[in-house]
Amino acid sequence: MKQLTRTELRKNIMTILYQINVYELNKIEFNVEDVIKEVNPIDNEFVKDVVYGVITKKEELDSLANTYLNKWTIDRLGNTDQSILRMSIYELLYTKTPEIVVINEAIELAKLYSDDDVKNMINGVLDKIYKNKVDNHE
Repeated sequence: MKQLTRTELRKNIMTILYQINVYELNKIEFNVEDVIKEVNPIDNEFVKDVVYGVITKKEELDSLANTYLNKWTIDRLGNTDQSILRMSIYELLYTKTPEIVVINEAIELAKLYSDDDVKNMINGVLDKIYKNKVDNHE
């Protein structure tokens, strides 16, 4: 079976986070490993790292998103949009992926799965987090 690109893996991560969100909202028992395997049958460290990272740091990621969402909160966004935003914020802060790649990938996913307003919101939040990160590391 061919290796998936990071772009394809991010789409899978978004799907996994979406599933987990649905299970949590509906108080359905689930096993994270099973959800990952269902969507991404080949064992992949990047997928696991981001999925578990988002789950572990969800409150922090949401809090950060809410800081930069203008008069809005992440829980008011659609499930898919929440997944894209959480995954991207996590990747911006906790991985070595170049920031520009993270932001571009998030925008591409948002173009496919979100409306323009939400895509722009996601772009704005990630841009502010990135600028804040750069300012604090100088």
